[in-house]
Amino acid sequence: MSLSTTESLRTPSITTSDLVIGGIATPAQDGRYFTTSEAVTGTPIARVAAASVLDARRAVEAAAAALPEWTAVSPGERRAILQHAAALLEERAAELVPLMGREMGATAPWAGFNVHVATGMVQEAAAQTYALLGDTIPSDLPGLFAMGVRQPAGVVIGIAPWNAPLILGVRAVAMPLAFGNTVVLKASEQAPLTQAMIVRTFIDAGVPAGAINLISNAPQDAADVVEALISHPSTARVNFTGSTKVGRIIGEIAGRHLKRVVLELGGKAPMVVLADADLDKASAAASFGAFMNQGEICMSTERLIVDKTIADAFTDRLAVRASSLTVGAPDDPSSQLGPLVHAGARDHVIGLVEDATAKGAEVVCGGTYDDLYVQPTVLRGVTSEMRIYTEESFGPVVSIIEVDGIEAAITSANDSEFGLSAAVFTENSSTGLQVAQRIRSGICHINGPTVHDEPHMPFGGVGASGWGRFGSKAALEEFTELRWITIQTTDRHYPI
Repeated sequence: MSLSTTESLRTPSITTSDLVIGGIATPAQDGRYFTTSEAVTGTPIARVAAASVLDARRAVEAAAAALPEWTAVSPGERRAILQHAAALLEERAAELVPLMGREMGATAPWAGFNVHVATGMVQEAAAQTYALLGDTIPSDLPGLFAMGVRQPAGVVIGIAPWNAPLILGVRAVAMPLAFGNTVVLKASEQAPLTQAMIVRTFIDAGVPAGAINLISNAPQDAADVVEALISHPSTARVNFTGSTKVGRIIGEIAGRHLKRVVLELGGKAPMVVLADADLDKASAAASFGAFMNQGEICMSTERLIVDKTIADAFTDRLAVRASSLTVGAPDDPSSQLGPLVHAGARDHVIGLVEDATAKGAEVVCGGTYDDLYVQPTVLRGVTSEMRIYTEESFGPVVSIIEVDGIEAAITSANDSEFGLSAAVFTENSSTGLQVAQRIRSGICHINGPTVHDEPHMPFGGVGASGWGRFGSKAALEEFTELRWITIQTTDRHYPI
């Protein structure tokens, strides 16, 4: 595989990245490639294998063939391999950080954070290799010894996005591997080299041939390739992180084929700021939550639901913070926000801002752009008539929605089809807990930002934000099969 030669990633040259099927780097079946480029400069980055439907099927078949061997590997050996993979990821940070910058416009702090969190995810996966615990179950039948036994589910398809390419690519495969499954990672068309490095790293760490496979595809082939991966008879589980629009399609395909899925989709995260909140802490969390990685995070704070008695003071503090953020090139160490991923993303964000201002919203700060660089934008006076009230922006813009009291704040927080992350700021922890319990979301942080993740926590949403959970014990439920096994220890009487 060309990508295994790390020298090619240290210079801004065009790299060739092939598929990895059964441990072997291979071109696509029909020899097709597609080219990725830097969004800001248009400079070509990579020549990437464009898998066919046949390639997708071959990858699943390779994973199925490798399943008996990988499942038979002892938990201790699997742990050692995963620990080695975590160490290799950390060692390869110097290659991965600039690569993410080129592929999706990540600033160095965000790319470095990706390496840090992804490494932790693999370490946590290593810690879970002994987690396939069973139960003994009392039976009413004399002499029957009954057990609930967890076993690997089988072949797991991981479909990863571009916005946190290392974190979410690793999350798609690490825990399934820890539990003895084999995997096929379908790389994002936007960040194929970063996610190819994930596969290469696990192979270099000792994951056997076929236990992890890589599929990359041209954008126009995505629908056919994904359907081939999901529909293959050997596929047991599917996990997808991405947009709600695509998640609905994947859920429908999986439903037709009776395949279990984990879907982590879009968000419109609310942060509730109650009248007694510490406004310095709340504005700091709001700025981080709204603008980290240009707002291109599923957990990004999109709605600031603020008690009207403190709205002026809170808005002033947030505007100062937002206006002080540095927007610049991904390879500039001083940059805190980089470019949006492509022109379509920029146009979507600017379109939301223009629609909101045309309908009466005030631009407190920002609202301007230069090429793909959008200034951190705070809107005030946002109402339900505006598109930004309901649509996910996935960019550096946040809406302030003023409310009168706690009940109105909860109602506003729940006025969305999404339900991934949320936050509540209050100096009364009891009030905070009561409000958090009434917000309809998979995650809620009291006096913390909406953007927060840890490898061992149950991560996922409700409603249009998807279903299922990633993270240690939660992942055990998703990526293993619970079986009922019995042993009859005495003679048994049958009625016929």
